[in-house]
Amino acid sequence: MNSDLPMKIILASASQSRAALLAGAGIDVVIEPADIDESSVKDEGLRMQASVETVAALLARQKAQKISEVHPSVLVIGADQMLDCGGRWLDKPDSLIAAGNTLRLLRGKSHDLVTSVSVAHKGTEIWALTDRAQLLMRAFSDDFLDTYLSNVGDDVMLSVGAYQLEGLGAQLFERIDGDYFTILGLPLLPLLGFLRDRNVVGQ
Repeated sequence: MNSDLPMKIILASASQSRAALLAGAGIDVVIEPADIDESSVKDEGLRMQASVETVAALLARQKAQKISEVHPSVLVIGADQMLDCGGRWLDKPDSLIAAGNTLRLLRGKSHDLVTSVSVAHKGTEIWALTDRAQLLMRAFSDDFLDTYLSNVGDDVMLSVGAYQLEGLGAQLFERIDGDYFTILGLPLLPLLGFLRDRNVVGQ
């Protein structure tokens, strides 16, 4: 391992999916979510007519840098995911009713998931990547939607699109184009490649 890079890694995210992806890949991380005002960043991005990629990358970088400033001796991974449906950016639903409205909006349409990851050390971003995946939601019935919401329950509020592709959410879709890990919220393979290049994990 390079002498200037630590073995300890902090994940600056409360996402259970991201933590599970890293754990499944054998990466031991400490979870310490970064508290940033995401709404203000997104509002400013819309005002400046920034691309969804630019805003997602900014959010990931801010999360990583904020925690890295508190823990400068470790690597910090920040990540963010945004949903773009025809130029409309959607946020995580805050209720089952809001989740139903999100899914009705997405039903029968394509939308993009833009996922960005940032790695910071000593308060500075040292690596970043942004990836995009496109998903086509099928034209499911209202009865199916009601059953889905009932079965998944409050977990629909954990993701921006009100679904988890690794679970019952897979039944909502007709086609997906893009990296599976990107859809789950973390471009895992490029991140692992970076960690290997820096000798943070084994070759």
